[in-house]
Amino acid sequence: MTTFLNILFILVLINAVLLMFSVNRSSVKSKKAAKNSKPQTLPRIYEIELLSTEYKKAI
Repeated sequence: MTTFLNILFILVLINAVLLMFSVNRSSVKSKKAAKNSKPQTLPRIYEIELLSTEYKKAI
């Protein structure tokens, strides 16, 4: 039982260390990506001409 708990504790510790490295690296990458991003252009919005369209009467 003690061996199992020791191995479990070691694996949880390794997992926590890897998680810390992962979180630190992702925050650095997101800061670099924010600096390199170009301002996005707004998409063109075209007006819908409802008055000029003609609808045929359904039979």
